[in-house]
Amino acid sequence: MLDVRRLRLLRELARRGTIAAVAEALAFSPSAVSQQLAVLEREAGLPLLERTGRRVRLTPTGQNLVRHAEAVLERLEQADADLAEARGGLAGALRIGAFPTAIRAIVPAALVALARRHPGLEPMVSQTDPAAVAHALRAGDLDVALIHEYDFVPAPQEPGLTTQPLYRESMYLAAPAGAAAGEAAVAVAPGPDQGAVLRAHADAPWITATHGTLCHAMTLRACQAAGFTPRIRHRVDEFPTVLALVAAGQGVAVVPQLGVTGPADPAVSLTRLLMERRTQVAFRSGAAAHPAVAAFGAALRAAVPPELATPTSSA
Repeated sequence: MLDVRRLRLLRELARRGTIAAVAEALAFSPSAVSQQLAVLEREAGLPLLERTGRRVRLTPTGQNLVRHAEAVLERLEQADADLAEARGGLAGALRIGAFPTAIRAIVPAALVALARRHPGLEPMVSQTDPAAVAHALRAGDLDVALIHEYDFVPAPQEPGLTTQPLYRESMYLAAPAGAAAGEAAVAVAPGPDQGAVLRAHADAPWITATHGTLCHAMTLRACQAAGFTPRIRHRVDEFPTVLALVAAGQGVAVVPQLGVTGPADPAVSLTRLLMERRTQVAFRSGAAAHPAVAAFGAALRAAVPPELATPTSSA
């Protein structure tokens, strides 16, 4: 009989590519991971792994076993959800991952509603970049998380995870007031040519998020689609700080709608673009019916500000 814990290790190896990465993610030593995978190979009676330099590649048999592991782990999530429903009364920890603008603008109201309806539940919020969410959910470090995608940076399909749409945001080009001829303080209606709006600042210094984040990739790809590569001066992940740098004349930036809430700064000119950022709720496949996950999802949907558009189709 195959051991579920070893199947989980094999699944993580398929996603992460190295024994060391699996060990770090799941708080094992590399030798322990190697030993458990060796035991799994003996249980299977066939080779599951082959080494290619420092990396380990799954054999076709190993890849097929990972597909079965995904199905098994999803059924276990469903079983856990059924048990939680049968116990009644939500209690215990709910580990939540979210990015900064959602933590500031959406999550607090959701937590208030959650506490009112389920006082025994203990939500625990961790700031988590969407790029790191999939691994954290599969490793069991998070139970539910908010992720986002952009028009130029679609979210990849992650095996073992399910997403539900939550809301959409407009995107804005933030520039020092008067940086472009004829530019208004706030241009609400999107221009007919997003590329032209961006190209107007092709020679300006740019402010992006840190390398490796979806926000950084979004700005880079949007500018490249407009025909130029931005000259990046500052790399900052917090949008209020980005806008403060723009106001100080330090560059231009692309920011989401929730990043520009609050009193308007006359030193910053905002031009709405034709791009969107879409936020989704993510959790392990099979956990949609878990009462705690469902309750938090409902609280999130009730907390979405009315000015944000809500997607009507599943992600």
